Amino acid sequence: MARFSFRLPDIGEGIAEAEIVAWHVRVGDRIEEDSQLADMMTDKATVEMESPVSGIVVELAGEVGDMVSIGSTLAVIETEGEGVDDAPPADTPVEEEIVAETPGTEEVTVVEVAPAPAPAPATAPEPVPAPETPAAHSRAVLASPAVRARARDLGVDLGQVHAEGDRIRHADLDAFLRYSGGQGYYAPGASRARADEPIKVIGMRRKIAENMAASKRTIPHFTYVEEMDVTALEDMRADLNANRGGRPKLTMLPFLIVAICRTIPEFPMINARYDDEGGVVTRYGAVHLGMATQTDAGLMVPVIRDAQDKNVWQLASEISRLAEAARTGKAKVEELTGGTLTVTSLGPLGGIATTPVINRPEVAIIGPNKIVERPVFDGDDIRRAKLMNLSISCDHRVVDGWDAASYVQALKKLIETPVLLFAD
Repeated sequence: MARFSFRLPDIGEGIAEAEIVAWHVRVGDRIEEDSQLADMMTDKATVEMESPVSGIVVELAGEVGDMVSIGSTLAVIETEGEGVDDAPPADTPVEEEIVAETPGTEEVTVVEVAPAPAPAPATAPEPVPAPETPAAHSRAVLASPAVRARARDLGVDLGQVHAEGDRIRHADLDAFLRYSGGQGYYAPGASRARADEPIKVIGMRRKIAENMAASKRTIPHFTYVEEMDVTALEDMRADLNANRGGRPKLTMLPFLIVAICRTIPEFPMINARYDDEGGVVTRYGAVHLGMATQTDAGLMVPVIRDAQDKNVWQLASEISRLAEAARTGKAKVEELTGGTLTVTSLGPLGGIATTPVINRPEVAIIGPNKIVERPVFDGDDIRRAKLMNLSISCDHRVVDGWDAASYVQALKKLIETPVLLFAD
């Protein structure tokens, strides 16, 4: 018999440790080569760890939520007749260690021992008296036949119900049902408190928590909100969709992205990153636009590369592709990193205004809000208009309030005159 120590390989440039987000084996399980051992999460992606050998799992590094350093033992597998010569090829990225049993060497083995059964008592235990039922506290009560019938159907002892007046009424019974949680009574239409549910913060949820906390802790945020008339843009979008043929359906987002990219050259401080340690601001020429996407695992931000080079149809296709990849967990590391500016939208859920949190180390994040129809003054006339608030949160270390307001006003001009989005 031999033991194989599976060490956590180098799973990304600059990664020093990874978090255990799921175990697919337990101590004592027999596994085959290429069996999935665990899912490990880094700052950039979730990576599946597979066993390079067959055998029995005898040791695991920790519990879900624990951090494991690169090169540390993740699992120990007892192999059957496999020695050093049976190890995976040298070019495999997995670093391994085979520890064979040798005569005269003491080996420490972790053994799970079931607790010994409690000895039988010498004599039969005293019978435990049954708990008192509500009927044990019954008292003479005054109530109408209808209240009594209802209480009987609900299994409620009226002796336990407090009366506000001289007799028990339906309102008294309702109050009792409302505040008697856990007593086994059923009140049609009434809500019951659920049991507390502690949930360990791991994986994507923990990364989101850490990143958001670091962003709010280190970045002095400010948010600017402006109202935009999107009536003409919505009319244009409807016309384009009606004649799109086999091309993807257009939402508001591709038009907004085109407007963002067209205004960036005049306001390069918006499309930038701030290096806290080096004290350097990098203003990017290309717009690699992060797109906040809600998934079952939490909020992910896939990146549209070189958004400035794409038209509305190409952006619509890329938005759909990246969103699907993020939701199904198939997004690649390079598709989730390298953003220079982020857009976040609640879509049809909308909202009057938002104060989005900056995706650090970026310096700005843009959030379109819900489109609403309202009457507006147009000279002396009143017309129906489709209005949308646009929010932008900025890092005040890099972006001044005047710059943010000026940038949004430039966006507003393009959005409210959508033909300019297609002008050279």
